[in-house]
Amino acid sequence: MRILIVEDEIRLAEALGQIMKEEKYVVDIVNDGSEGYYYLTENHYDVVVLDVMLPHMNGYEIVRQMRKDKNATPVILLTARDDTKDKIEGLDAGADDYMTKPFEPEELLARIRALSRRQGEVIIEALTYEDLTLSLNSCTLTCGRKSVHLGFKEFEMLKLFMTSPNILLSKEQMILKIWGYESEVEDNNVEAYISFLRKKISFIGSRVTIMTVRKVGYRLEVL
Repeated sequence: MRILIVEDEIRLAEALGQIMKEEKYVVDIVNDGSEGYYYLTENHYDVVVLDVMLPHMNGYEIVRQMRKDKNATPVILLTARDDTKDKIEGLDAGADDYMTKPFEPEELLARIRALSRRQGEVIIEALTYEDLTLSLNSCTLTCGRKSVHLGFKEFEMLKLFMTSPNILLSKEQMILKIWGYESEVEDNNVEAYISFLRKKISFIGSRVTIMTVRKVGYRLEVL
């Protein structure tokens, strides 16, 4: 699981990061609101732990913009405010949970696990992006009346792109999400599967392609 912590109290952010790493989570930590939002546009996360009072862009603004961007990543807001109206504002902005400081780290970990389980309970039969539809049951990719079957790794890779359509994904992120943390897969394996996917997407006549951003990564784009 990959988690983003956006918290301007540096000692708290580092302490939370250490606790999560001990749980074998992959963690990114930033201390500024606008930087946190940038990370969200460039990376895929499973959960975001987001402070409310942040420099340059507060937590409410970040989660509102996430939802406008169609980014459905679960968000836990952290704040020293415990007024009901503040909690309502955060939840109405699009947050999934809300914790008041100070809190027990074990409770935060439990809430992260709960959000992760909740994601798993949502039954989605297909993903769509522009003119593409990916069946999650049959691993079939469809555009109009034409379809093509995807191999398992191709399916997992395209699913990752389609669940994060506006996010640039690096080779390292794809290896971590598709092959796993201890995998010995190399960058050229990713390049090979990207090539396979491009050919299959082109074969069914889609306007979508996988765009290369040199030395950075890949993302879906419409021709």
